[in-house]
Amino acid sequence: MRVYLIAGFLILLLIDVCICGCQGFEYLWPVTGKPGFARKRVVREANKVKVEVKQDRGVWLWFGETAVPSSSCSFFIINDEDSSSTTTTPTNISPGRTSRRIITDFDKGQLLGRGSFGSVYEGIADDGFFIAIKEVSLLDQGDRGRQIILYLEQEIALLSQFEHENIVRFLGTAKDDSNLYIFLELMTKGSLANLYQTYHLRNSQVSSYTRQILSGLKYLHDRNVVHRDIKCANILVHANGTVKLADFGLAKATTLNDVKSCKGTAFWMAPEVVNARDRGYGLAADIWSLGCTVLEMLTSRVPYFPLEWMQALFRIGRGEPPPVADSLSMDARDFILQCIRVEPEDRPTAAQLLDHPFVKGPVATLLGSVSRCRHLSG
Repeated sequence: MRVYLIAGFLILLLIDVCICGCQGFEYLWPVTGKPGFARKRVVREANKVKVEVKQDRGVWLWFGETAVPSSSCSFFIINDEDSSSTTTTPTNISPGRTSRRIITDFDKGQLLGRGSFGSVYEGIADDGFFIAIKEVSLLDQGDRGRQIILYLEQEIALLSQFEHENIVRFLGTAKDDSNLYIFLELMTKGSLANLYQTYHLRNSQVSSYTRQILSGLKYLHDRNVVHRDIKCANILVHANGTVKLADFGLAKATTLNDVKSCKGTAFWMAPEVVNARDRGYGLAADIWSLGCTVLEMLTSRVPYFPLEWMQALFRIGRGEPPPVADSLSMDARDFILQCIRVEPEDRPTAAQLLDHPFVKGPVATLLGSVSRCRHLSG
């Protein structure tokens, strides 16, 4: 009986110091101190939102002490050494060269998704350009809110400087008295998690998506940025088959394996992340998560299914990779097994994985398929 009581107490204690959010969308706004963004004032009229450009080259969007919630589906230890604003400055990142769209007026359309702390809507800007609008409340001013604003600042500091075809493009922000509006390019098919719940993904499709994810990861890793939350729910899909990394709320710039905070989502976390206090971790943690994500796409299930997240966490901490079925293709299975090697130094880099047979094969484009059909019919 004493053993059960102690075990129960430890579980409750762990739950008390951890946060496990629900699946949702996560997006971004321009960080304070970054030049080239307009400071805006928003006036709400039903679904119509007016944005007044107050300063063409303003460098701050002021939120005072107001907390901005996040809808990241993430498991992380709060109040660790990774939580201060001093960790939000990226290293070795050059400012994006693409000029940002100034959104001065927009209409909010249909709801695309709802997370723990906000909702995502389709929207249309005053110039007819369709956008995704993340609407988050500015009313939460508790400890949880203050913690989350640090992640949001970090996310914006990073995303506002990225320019890559496989990273979701940030378009700007606005706010009114109660809400923050975050503008991103509209990815018309939701996330990969939505996709595999609707379709059974073929090996060739997963190969194409994986190659694009790797391209985005290589871009991040070349700039010493670890994403820390790679999973299907954080990879968005366009109707043309393009996929893009999103949700940079837990991303961190690092030059060494010096990250020692347990952040991520339980089923996709690498062993060194779970045991981060022992020796820290770095870019290789994303490679483990990528392997779990490929497994997720091919099986339409989260890694370690049917375990609960805490059971999975204990197995990961003991260095037990998720089971990989023999029924998967030889190339897919080898790719996953290379990614989920227990020792991070044994895992290949994103650049090396781009040469793996699983992702290196030719992929027919829609245009090429149409051309062949015309040739055959002619």
